[in-house]
Amino acid sequence: MQFHNITRQYRNKKSRQIGRGGRRGKTSGRGTKGQKARAGHKIRPQMRDILKKIPKRRGFGKNRARGTYSARPRPVSVNLGTIERHFDKDTHVTPIVLAEKKLVRKVSGRIPAVKILATGEFAKPLTFGNFTYSAGAKEKIEKAGGKIA
Repeated sequence: MQFHNITRQYRNKKSRQIGRGGRRGKTSGRGTKGQKARAGHKIRPQMRDILKKIPKRRGFGKNRARGTYSARPRPVSVNLGTIERHFDKDTHVTPIVLAEKKLVRKVSGRIPAVKILATGEFAKPLTFGNFTYSAGAKEKIEKAGGKIA
């Protein structure tokens, strides 16, 4: 066997011609009229149309939620009525004690800030420490003979 006798195992694949003069005739495999039949056709992305329809907000950082610190830690609220059900009188109540009684859930291993709200009946004299309070809650605690440390 000589070098000029060697043949390829597979033949060269020719690219298919499209357009006038191609072997396919008339529409040359492009269907009929319209945007898709034209040369250099670019179809407008559907996602863009969806985004254009969404109402945009004015001001500070395109959408307000992105421009502000929306992930800031907010206190967990606990009602006075719930506290009264779970504690005996003359008890010292703190966020740690609330977490032990499972009235407050830990957030990523830490006990969150707790705010006490005035919802519910409250008549036990309890001592509270290290909370934030609503005005109504403070009033109810003092009226029941409790203390805010």
